[in-house]
Amino acid sequence: MGRAYEVRKASIQKNGAVKAKLYSNYAKEIYLAAKKGVPELESNVNLKHLVEKAKKEQVPMDIIKRAIDSGHVEVTIHNFREFATDRHKSVDDTPYGGGQGMVLMCKPLLDCLKTVVTKDSLVILMSPQGMTHHQAYAEELALKQKHIVIICGHYEGFDERIRDYVDVELSIGDYVLTGGELGAMVVMDSVIRLLHGVITQASHEDDSFSNGLLEYPQYTRPYEYEGSKVPDVLLSGHHENIRKWRLKESLRKTMIKRPDLLEKRPFTEEELEILKELKK
Repeated sequence: MGRAYEVRKASIQKNGAVKAKLYSNYAKEIYLAAKKGVPELESNVNLKHLVEKAKKEQVPMDIIKRAIDSGHVEVTIHNFREFATDRHKSVDDTPYGGGQGMVLMCKPLLDCLKTVVTKDSLVILMSPQGMTHHQAYAEELALKQKHIVIICGHYEGFDERIRDYVDVELSIGDYVLTGGELGAMVVMDSVIRLLHGVITQASHEDDSFSNGLLEYPQYTRPYEYEGSKVPDVLLSGHHENIRKWRLKESLRKTMIKRPDLLEKRPFTEEELEILKELKK
């Protein structure tokens, strides 16, 4: 190969290392800018300036995109077992008064919690005793909360004193899981998808429950499958007729599948007329 090859190889490796460091630095700066402000170029002057600089330095677009996207939300897992003081790292013990199962001890969990919470934190305890999570609450969390801490249990229950440090108890349904991790993931997904810039607003505006109703039926290709055809109104191109059809079908679905949702929901005059027609 010769000396020329070795020199060229060393030069390529050196340039690669320089580029890797440059890309890494830009990725970090872009992430911090997106996290500090809104992750939208037109609304965040600092972010826009950094992206323009990165493009001039030929930083790959996928690196820029990942850095911006990661600024929407940051998820950190804290293991309160690390705050246990005995050699076995115990976080549970038998209940006072006797009974089945083990109970989470308050000290290691709360010692961990105190290192996490800030003045902006909302502390949620996943618990079957909590209020049932729903779309409106997910929207409230996405809109109003900057920092959410979710406590997950994994035993018979919690030491009652843990509840003194909790803002909200939340349940995902009237059933019991082996741990709160799945419930926490459900809550996280329902909130994160609503954050500005994660998905387009139009993508979730018509979700089930977003307006107190179940979502209208959706269709895509093929037009006909085993004799079942797409409703003609959806092919008409008449936007107002499509809107009215979707509203009617949304009300119909809700009335049949989840009539409880209609009990406390306020209705427009148009919706009341449609309900009268559906009840005939």
